[in-house]
Amino acid sequence: MQPPDFKMKVLALLCLVTTCSAVIQDLSGKMFTFPQQSNTAHVRLTTNIQAFTTFTVCHRSFTDLRRDHILFSMSTSSSANTILIFWDEANKEMEAHIKDIRAEYRGLDYKPNMWHSICTTWDSSTGLLQMWFNGQFLIRKYMNAGSTIRGSSIIILGQEQDSHGGGFDSKQCFLGMMSDVHMWNYILSPCEIHNYVDDRNFTPGNVLSWKSLDFQINGKVLTEDKVTVCSL
Repeated sequence: MQPPDFKMKVLALLCLVTTCSAVIQDLSGKMFTFPQQSNTAHVRLTTNIQAFTTFTVCHRSFTDLRRDHILFSMSTSSSANTILIFWDEANKEMEAHIKDIRAEYRGLDYKPNMWHSICTTWDSSTGLLQMWFNGQFLIRKYMNAGSTIRGSSIIILGQEQDSHGGGFDSKQCFLGMMSDVHMWNYILSPCEIHNYVDDRNFTPGNVLSWKSLDFQINGKVLTEDKVTVCSL
């Protein structure tokens, strides 16, 4: 019997040259590596929850890109940018889009070659959107009050959707590593968000959970052990 790490390495190698079938895995201690610029390589995430009036989405990323790039892309048939987290290099701003409406956050210390934790919350009843950057809460912004996110969703890591499930642009793709992607259909408390950022005990996402992730790798994406710095 082959050890689990051997099987993971074989799976990663196969996914590097082809499209992997959807699988459900506990990716604790793992990361997706996007090593090459393309308009094809991505990871598609699957959830059974298809309607949202509130949400929280959190993810960690590590890149040295000095251009526009996607961090999280969810589309529905009625909106390519249903939920979009995007770095705009020209304006040095992190953007959050809800149903094609955009909010910009500037003045962030988005340094290359280090892990960044980003959480985004939205509540339809108030229209308030808030982003947390490395545990720092940012100003609340108002958008799409009273609206509901509804319909068959496609969630993509690594590419930005300009159409439902497609329309990828290599100049906006993500290069680097991504880990700990979680999504909830409610607003996480500030304490829970800090627990996520500090990698302490927190409630895994009930829409997307890194501990039980239903995903399909397309193109050159690797699943690897998460890179950590050893303490001396």
